[in-house]
Amino acid sequence: MSADAEARVDDRSTSEGGPASETAAPHLEEPQPQLPPRRRLPILANLAAALFSRGGNAIALVALPIIALQQTGSPLAAGVVGVFATVPLVIGGALGGVLVDRFGYRASSIVADLASAATVFAIPLLHATVGLPFGALLALVFLGGLLDPPGDTAKTSLTPDLAALARWPIERAAGAQSAVERTAIMLGAATAGGLVALLGPMAALLVDAGGFVVSALLVAFFIPRHDARPVAGPGPGAADADAAQGRVELVPGGRGGFVEGLRFVASSPLLRSIVLLVTLTNAIDAAGMMVLKPLYATEVLGDPAQLGFMVGCFAGGALTGSIVFGSVGHRFSGRLLFAACFMVAGTVPYLTMALGAASAVLLPVLALSGFAAGAINPMISTAMYGLIPDGMRARVFGVTTAGVTATMPLGAVLGGLAAEQLGLAPTVTACAVIYLVLASSPLYLKSFRGLRTVG
Repeated sequence: MSADAEARVDDRSTSEGGPASETAAPHLEEPQPQLPPRRRLPILANLAAALFSRGGNAIALVALPIIALQQTGSPLAAGVVGVFATVPLVIGGALGGVLVDRFGYRASSIVADLASAATVFAIPLLHATVGLPFGALLALVFLGGLLDPPGDTAKTSLTPDLAALARWPIERAAGAQSAVERTAIMLGAATAGGLVALLGPMAALLVDAGGFVVSALLVAFFIPRHDARPVAGPGPGAADADAAQGRVELVPGGRGGFVEGLRFVASSPLLRSIVLLVTLTNAIDAAGMMVLKPLYATEVLGDPAQLGFMVGCFAGGALTGSIVFGSVGHRFSGRLLFAACFMVAGTVPYLTMALGAASAVLLPVLALSGFAAGAINPMISTAMYGLIPDGMRARVFGVTTAGVTATMPLGAVLGGLAAEQLGLAPTVTACAVIYLVLASSPLYLKSFRGLRTVG
């Protein structure tokens, strides 16, 4: 003990009339707070709900272009369906994030899924009863697309808080979320391919509607009634401490506007660059998914059902890639890996299609390109979760959804026009070249340097 400490003890013992050891109150150690048991069920239910809802979207991506081609025989008509499927994604992304923040993640997810189920079910119902005019098909596709972003945004926004309840690291939750998305696309596309081959595209849409109903029930029964969000205690840092220990109070979502989310994205060079890159490449992918790949399956491979297997192989490779990336690939994440994955994921399959490859060649190539794509979403998601503060997630995710889908309608129309006027092979060749230029941009744009911190 130091001299100063001894002096303080002596002074206290003198002033109190006796030795400090006799008069001092015994020291009581404060009990450590008991950690509540982990609550894994809510995050598992959220992941399962995303599996069913996104799997339904994958079924629709296969079935709707085939329905348009069967009804009209025109690639441009398939492109128009693509426009009506993607324009509402922009609107739903812009407005959906604000609504989700206002009404809460759980309620928004349930309502969006049930409404999506109703719009999808209406297509085969009309077809089997009074008939399905092309205009009615477009209207239902538009309405269904309008409802998808709020549901997906709500489930994505729930992830960090449910991860806290389960005491999962956010990187693990982001990786699981990406794996579920990839699995949903793989299973949904394969299911659609089988159903289209056996029963036709209308039967596939019935399964699609059922998936949305299951998703709504999972959220309704297994996720708490309010959005899980850490509540600050009496002092700075209390919210972080409570979140770390799993103590969360369930409160309604925050309020705010689309403009606030837009400003946040605009203020971050990394977010701006990611949104711009994905926006431009999504235009090419919209043309590929809604026009070029259905045409390739129908005209080159000679079987529309092959589209489901094309999408399924890509998604299966992406699932494997996301698992591998989550295990070891995050150690090497950065601009080089990001750009390389983008180039293999986008350029290689379009180049293979330009060469007129048979399914025995094309399907493994799509699996390889999907493997490369599997690393992209976890890198983006982890970066976004690290940048976006609590209370703004739905708004920022809504802005990014609107941004990355903004050019998809134009891509679908231009893809349809180009395929009709120039032919399939020149169009997919142009897609490969443009994709290569865009995918290499992270190598020379300084704003992507922030990706080196991911993982």
